[in-house]
Amino acid sequence: MKEKEQQFLSRIENHKGILYKVSKMYMDNYDDQQDLFQKIICQLWKAYDSFRNESQFSTWMYRVAVNTAIVFLKKDKKKVDKYAIVSENIKEEETDSHIKESQIEHFYKAVQKLEKIDKAIIFYQLEGFSHKEIGENLGISEGNARVKLNRAKEKLKEIIKNQGYGF
Repeated sequence: MKEKEQQFLSRIENHKGILYKVSKMYMDNYDDQQDLFQKIICQLWKAYDSFRNESQFSTWMYRVAVNTAIVFLKKDKKKVDKYAIVSENIKEEETDSHIKESQIEHFYKAVQKLEKIDKAIIFYQLEGFSHKEIGENLGISEGNARVKLNRAKEKLKEIIKNQGYGF
């Protein structure tokens, strides 16, 4: 295997959690998440020569992954339209980990109902990006990123509340 390919695969392996999070945030079922995951890897490989080490690989990877997810959604609008909330019965005897998993699943389902830009902002927030970094990644000002983040959080709270679930 060529050195460039090995380096790329190593970097993907080290940061594959980013790809799982983006895929889960933008797609509601496992098969679609896997499709998006593969699409992002393909896009990263195609764009790998453009990575100039001016930022951390993970920062560049976030940007490519989110942009790919947004384009993927535009091309695959039908899958978003067929989204349906699957109700779950939470048994009282569930362990804490099951409850936590359920909360995370409800959260991701709520995030999937947000607009594309709001999903990206929430994703960057969850990853610990500052308002300035969010703005730079999305091509908006720091102040605009702050306002959009607050609005996205309010929308997310409302969606979760309407789902009848609160944490």
